[in-house]
Amino acid sequence: MSLLTGLMLRVFAVVAACLAGASAWTMVEANQSIRTELAATATRVQTEARSLAWREVMFRGNEGSQARLAFPEWRTANSLRIVGPGYCVTLEWNGDAPARVCGGDPGRKTGAAPEWFSNFNAALFGPIEPELRTVTSGRHEVGTIRAEADQAIVDWQAWRQVSVVVGVAGAMAVAIALLASFAIGHALRPAEVITRGLKKLEDGDLSVRLPSFAAREFAQVASAFNELSERLARSTEQRAAVTRRLFQVQEDERRSLARDLHDEFGQCLAATRALAAAVAVSSRDRPAVWDSAREIGVISEGMAATLRSTLARLRPPELDEIGLRPSLEHLVSGWNARTATATRRPTFRLEVSDDFDDLAAPTALAVYRIAQEGLTNAAKHGAPSLVRIRVARVSAPEPGVAVSVDDDGGGDASALSGGGTGHGLIGIRERVDALGGRFVAEASDLGGVRIAASLPLGAASAMAA
Repeated sequence: MSLLTGLMLRVFAVVAACLAGASAWTMVEANQSIRTELAATATRVQTEARSLAWREVMFRGNEGSQARLAFPEWRTANSLRIVGPGYCVTLEWNGDAPARVCGGDPGRKTGAAPEWFSNFNAALFGPIEPELRTVTSGRHEVGTIRAEADQAIVDWQAWRQVSVVVGVAGAMAVAIALLASFAIGHALRPAEVITRGLKKLEDGDLSVRLPSFAAREFAQVASAFNELSERLARSTEQRAAVTRRLFQVQEDERRSLARDLHDEFGQCLAATRALAAAVAVSSRDRPAVWDSAREIGVISEGMAATLRSTLARLRPPELDEIGLRPSLEHLVSGWNARTATATRRPTFRLEVSDDFDDLAAPTALAVYRIAQEGLTNAAKHGAPSLVRIRVARVSAPEPGVAVSVDDDGGGDASALSGGGTGHGLIGIRERVDALGGRFVAEASDLGGVRIAASLPLGAASAMAA
C-alpha cells in the first residue's frame, strides 16, 4: 500500500468517525429537545388551565372542592397555540370527562422516519415518558393534565434533524476529504521524484541529483541524497582507477611472465628436443636408448604445445598492430584446431559486424579477454556443440561495443548471475566495471549460458589516463 493511499484511508476514517459523532450528537440533542419541549408544553397548558379556572371562579363564583366549573371547555384557539405539533395534552376537570387535544395534525406529515431509525432511536433512548401536572384553584385541586409525545412524529422530527445535519456534515466532510487528498498528494509529490532518483542510483547512474524542495523535510532528504551520490561517484571513480591500474599491472606481469617463459623455458624445451633427437639418431643400434630418446622428444613436444597455449593466454596478440578482428579469428581458429580430435567436437563461430580498427587498445583488450574467458567457460563447464561469439557496435544508451559468448551446452545461468564462483568471471566483471560498462550472465537462446558485456567508447580515455 502506498503512503498516499494509507493517508487517504486514515483521512476517510477520521471523516467517518466525525460523521458518526455528529449523528450521535444530533440524535441526543433531538431527543433532549423533544423531552424539554414536552415538559414546556405541559407547563404552558397548566398555566392556561389555572387561568381558566381562576376566571371561572371570579366571574361565576364557583368555589370550593365540590364546585363545578361552568366553562370546562379549554380547547380554544389560544389553548391550541400553546401545544406544539407532535404533542398531545389531556385535561381532565374534576367530575368531567377528559378532553384531549394534539398540536398539529399527524395526518399532514410529509414523511415518516425509517423503521430501522425508529427502532434504533427507541433502543438507544427508550420511550418518552408522559409529563403529569395538576391544576389548582386557590388551595383546591380542580383538574389534572397529561402531556404525551406522538412517537411517530417525534421519530420523524429526530430523523429530519439527523438527516439534515448528516447531509450537511457529510457534504462538508467529502469536500474536506477531497481537498485533503489533493493537498496530501501535492505534498507527497517529491516522494515520487526521490523514488525515481533512487531507482536511477540503483541502476548505476551516479550523476543523478535531486532538486531542492520547498518542504524542509524533503529538502533535507534531497540534500543527503545528493551528498551520497557525490560520495558514491567519487568512491566509484577511485575504485575504478585502482582497478584499472591493477589490470594494467596484471597485463604487464603477464607479458613479463610470458617473456620469461618464452626466453628461458622455451629455450630449455628446444634444447631438450634437440638433444633427444641427437641421441635418437646416434642410438639406432641400441633400441632401449632410442626408445627413451624418442619418448623424451614426444614429451618435450607436448610441453612445447602447452607452453604455446599458455603464452597465448598470457600474452594476447598485438591488437594495436593486427587489429581486434584478426586476433579474435586467430583465437577461434585455435580453439577449433584444439578440439579437432575430440570425441564430441564443438564448433566455435565468430560473428563480427565491423573491423573495429578505430577501437582504443584498452577496450579492444577487454573485448578480447571477455571472448577468451567465455570460450574457456563454455568448453570447461558445459558440453556444447556450438559456441558463438558476437561483437557489434551499439548506439544506446551510449556509443560503445557489445560482446557476447553463447553456447548450447546447458548449464545453470542463475549460478553465474551473481558473479559466479570462478576467478575468471569475477575478473571479467571487475574489468568491465572499471571501464564503465555493464556485464550480464544469463540463459542463452541457444539453450545454454550467455555471457555478455557492453563497453562505452569513452572508457578508453579513462583507461589510458
